[in-house]
Amino acid sequence: MCLSPSVASNGESFAVAAALRLAAGHGVRGVVTYADPVPRLRTLSDGRTAGSPRGHLGIIYQALSATYTGRSTARTVIVLPDGQVLPARSIAKFVAGDRGADGFERRIVALGASERPAGAGRRAWLHNALEQIGARRSRHPGTHRYALPVGRNRAERSRAVFGMPALPYPKWADARLPA
Repeated sequence: MCLSPSVASNGESFAVAAALRLAAGHGVRGVVTYADPVPRLRTLSDGRTAGSPRGHLGIIYQALSATYTGRSTARTVIVLPDGQVLPARSIAKFVAGDRGADGFERRIVALGASERPAGAGRRAWLHNALEQIGARRSRHPGTHRYALPVGRNRAERSRAVFGMPALPYPKWADARLPA
């Protein structure tokens, strides 16, 4: 979720509640959402930085009484020089030559990688290109996962059943973030 800083302090919960009401009208009965606890700053094209120097615990979801179900699977991610994470799905689509592969390649070249020679293998080029631009592998502990019931009224929402046990909400004092 990303809202303008000019939005009032309760704007996030208002926006999520409105989205859930709309989803209920389309038959959605539950939503799973994630909060990334890893501090991450990225450099914008004008040199300013954006992001979260502290990471996120999902406080907005806690305020909405979402059910905390633990963390997603820990994994290794590739962090680009500008601080953004390179999605595994984007890598897979590029290697397979799927739709969007050209835009992905242009993005990597714009970060300083050499153009891919005609006929060069995508996987080998990507490996070298990521080294060229200084991308790094980083272990991610998993994002915080929350489940929100969806329904047109409180009775419908209260009937929602989640297949995972509810756990205590994470708090900053409990957070164990990688160095």
